[in-house]
Amino acid sequence: MDKFAALRAFVAVVDHGGFAPAARRHGVAPSSLTRQIDSLEQTLGTLLLNRSTRSVTLTDAGRRYLEDARRILDDLENANRAVSEAGGPPGGLLRLSIPVAFGRLHIGPALPVFLKRYPDMRLDVSLTDTVVNLVEDRIDIAIRLGALSTSSLIARKLAPHRRIICASPDYIAERGAPSTPRQLADHNCLLFDYLSGDNSWTLTRNGVHERITLSGNLKASGSELLREAAIGGAGLILMPTWLVGSDIAQGRLVPLLEDWTVGPGPDEGAIWGVYLPNRRGSRKVNCLLDFLSAHFGSPPYWDASVPK
Repeated sequence: MDKFAALRAFVAVVDHGGFAPAARRHGVAPSSLTRQIDSLEQTLGTLLLNRSTRSVTLTDAGRRYLEDARRILDDLENANRAVSEAGGPPGGLLRLSIPVAFGRLHIGPALPVFLKRYPDMRLDVSLTDTVVNLVEDRIDIAIRLGALSTSSLIARKLAPHRRIICASPDYIAERGAPSTPRQLADHNCLLFDYLSGDNSWTLTRNGVHERITLSGNLKASGSELLREAAIGGAGLILMPTWLVGSDIAQGRLVPLLEDWTVGPGPDEGAIWGVYLPNRRGSRKVNCLLDFLSAHFGSPPYWDASVPK
């Protein structure tokens, strides 16, 4: 029995909630995972999993064993990584999770340069707006936007994440431009569909916060759809400068209330590269994050035409 393979099988079944989903995720037959865990249980002389036709759950022994199994696999991965990255240029596979619009606009165009500079690197990129679990989805780096929740992940700031209110010249010619935050309530605001259902924007100046409840005839969960609607004159939007910076530069959108910091909440956050603590010393991880930070610039290139 390959004990490391058996440990990986055990952890995978627990993480994915069953033999079938774990097998699909890892590209093996469920019977292969069953045989590995059966052999592991026979070697240990105890059951690790309670199995029924509907679910797989940990036994008391399995719950205790799981923590040690994770630690052993982490130690093995760290040892392998330290040896493989000991010398020479960075190389190997790096799995990334990137928000869809940000990846399409600002990371995808830069990847050919990165891969040409580091020809031994391979990238597996998942474009998703879902906050993934780095352990379960085997992600090396996730790019996250805005404020971060508290977690054990290591977070490196790659660029600021500024949001700005803007509208098209046609909308402003027809409806006028708000001169104070309270006047936003008199405008048609195109709203992002946050899971919380919040329809407010928080504006901050000189330490004073103003939270304005808004209304509008369009709400969407896609930022690019709202951007297109705003360019077409449908209303005001609150969007990150990485999405609308080029529109402002080319006159398709006009920034409003520029002397206020604005967001869905008081914390704008940043653009982050996050990774697991056991990737802290990885040359591959640091290599990509260094590249992206330099590529974005300080201030980032998309802010070149946006009022400070």
